[in-house]
Amino acid sequence: MLKLRPHQARILNTLSLKDKGQIIVPTGGGKTLCMIKDAEREFNKCQWDLVNNNPDRKTIVIVAPRILLTQQLCEDFVSTLNVNPLLQYKVLHVHSGYTSHDSTTDCNAIGNWCDANYRYNKLIFTTYHSLIRVMQSKIDVDTIYFDEAHNACQKQFAAGVVFYGAYSPRCYFFTATPKHSANKYKLGMNEHNIFGEVICQVSALELVRNKYILPAKLAVTKMTPREGKYDYEKDADVILSHLDTHKVKKLLICARTTAQIRGVISTTKLCEVLNVRGYSWLSITSKNGAFIDGKKVHRETFFKTLNKWGKDDDKKFIVIHHSILSEGINVSGLESALFLRNMNYITISQTIGRVIRTGNVSKTYGLICVPVYDKVGISTAKKVSSVVDTIFHKGEAATTTIKK
Repeated sequence: MLKLRPHQARILNTLSLKDKGQIIVPTGGGKTLCMIKDAEREFNKCQWDLVNNNPDRKTIVIVAPRILLTQQLCEDFVSTLNVNPLLQYKVLHVHSGYTSHDSTTDCNAIGNWCDANYRYNKLIFTTYHSLIRVMQSKIDVDTIYFDEAHNACQKQFAAGVVFYGAYSPRCYFFTATPKHSANKYKLGMNEHNIFGEVICQVSALELVRNKYILPAKLAVTKMTPREGKYDYEKDADVILSHLDTHKVKKLLICARTTAQIRGVISTTKLCEVLNVRGYSWLSITSKNGAFIDGKKVHRETFFKTLNKWGKDDDKKFIVIHHSILSEGINVSGLESALFLRNMNYITISQTIGRVIRTGNVSKTYGLICVPVYDKVGISTAKKVSSVVDTIFHKGEAATTTIKK
């Protein structure tokens, strides 16, 4: 049986007392387990009534920004939930991605599925994009969790977010990076009639002090300038220089564009040099898919390999991406992040969260490196430094405010 950490127990207790609100937890703080245990408690509170034609059962919806994250959350829920054998549950996915569970994006089919499974508790995993389909199905939702809830502020998702924020009996918004709005025409998490108040907030300082996550260490390195927009040889040199200087075995690289990823891999000798040094390489983009050592693989294979290698203290690899790995996706063992592009404060904070998870014994901090070799690097260094100071020195959440 999983034992909750003190801050997780506080969150779970708060969810039992409050029907709505925001839970602000740094990346690596275990917010998913809090959702799981709350859902478990809700399911197990139901009456057994095996012969009742209208049994007491709950429908819980989990919303995530990416299909990959809905699949990961589903795996976490299914592998962890401990529900009374007489109160079992069924799983439905509402998005366009592949899943081994029941799946649909048709609002009528969602309603029919719920009707057919009326004797079961129900877990519905969906994306912000497809949440509107759940709303249009007109099913009764007892509890809804919004994961990476800063995404809920996007205009295209407003209908579903506002509806469930206003009418769901239990509604919770989980994030490490709140997003507020100073523009009355744009949605922000400071609109408490929709998002509720902050009902629980955990500081990164508490998690570092208790060794649940690691502190972040920032290294800004001045490099000779790039020669033009497509100087992929320089980009390759920066990556190898980082490995030489900091002696990291597992490196996450945040590329500027898909073209940069393709250019560095295909037009330079980076991969050959990595192979000589005993490093494997992985890359993933929404446009070109996932690759391991030059071989295209299914995304499921990619993530299984990534986590397997992350848990192997002796395995050396780099993984290059643009944005897919920045948010929510669990990746074990990464030691360092190398910023080759600028980002907003939320994405910077989420990226830092990839490398501050505890893992191998020798890892004592998450190394954040910013090479400064053009204007992009200068701007990135300032932003990353600000985020690290806010989260790890002041103990505050990296809150973004929409002003325009």
